[in-house]
Amino acid sequence: MIGQRLVFGFKGTELPQEFTELVRKFKLGNVILFRYNVENTAQLSRLCAEIQELVRRETGHPAFITIDQEGGMVTRLPADAVNVPGSMAIAATGRVRDAYDCAGITARQLRGIGVNFNLAPDLDVNSNSMNPVIGVRSFGDDAARVAELGAQAVRGYGEAGLLCCGKHFPGHGDTAEDSHTALAVTYKTLDELQACELLPFAADTGLHAVMVGHIAAPNVTGDGTPATLSPQLVALIPDAENTLIVTDSLAMDAITAAYTPSEAAVQALQAGCDVLLMPNSLPEAYAAVLEAVQNGTISEERLDRSVNKILLYKQQFAS
Repeated sequence: MIGQRLVFGFKGTELPQEFTELVRKFKLGNVILFRYNVENTAQLSRLCAEIQELVRRETGHPAFITIDQEGGMVTRLPADAVNVPGSMAIAATGRVRDAYDCAGITARQLRGIGVNFNLAPDLDVNSNSMNPVIGVRSFGDDAARVAELGAQAVRGYGEAGLLCCGKHFPGHGDTAEDSHTALAVTYKTLDELQACELLPFAADTGLHAVMVGHIAAPNVTGDGTPATLSPQLVALIPDAENTLIVTDSLAMDAITAAYTPSEAAVQALQAGCDVLLMPNSLPEAYAAVLEAVQNGTISEERLDRSVNKILLYKQQFAS
């Protein structure tokens, strides 16, 4: 059950023995792919098939094979695949339908290769053009327009049979930091977030999964806890009970500078996240979560609820 809540990756374009042993030992249920895992579409298809065979054999369930294929500057697919433009370029056409079409093209490409979970679209509102990490990854600086285009992208992914994930809740578009290198902070109040950053994550978009960012909101929570570890901020996700809540990478400096792998993993699950993306040390994170379940720090009821949610979406998108 703990392995179902973990996502991990590996270097190289072939399945290494070391990773195979991790899957066997920890019953790891999910994998993330990066550009360094990819040579061409034929190789990627073979790799995805090998991952699925391994994870099904060791866990009894299909794997979520995840990837960050936003299009534009965040592209993982090889040159012989169809890579669509980034979000801001799509928005610049002025045609809302383009967001739907590009998502559908990406979804069909990924599904054909064997990837079943795209960590996109980016639903950040680029409300501060000086932010160092979002920029053209966003559909723009108007919250209503981002919400409209984002909803079309979500629909395009869903109708093509691919699970997608809106990110980075509660909004990375008005921060001065890049959470890859430091804890990002938004100084907006809850009312200000609801009027802008939270609009694209509304419950009526059909969004099944949300990625929580390493973003502190001290004027909401009263402290500097990143959203990934904050029950107060995770609770703001619309329909959190039925939404698959995924952390951003726990290997980012925003987390590793202040939290051990054990602390980050346990606190993220306590906050209400369902899936832990790339804990900085898989063995350490696993052991800490196991101990937390055994001593009641994380209830078995909460574990059951999250795993049931994961398996429900696997049945829908990964079977």
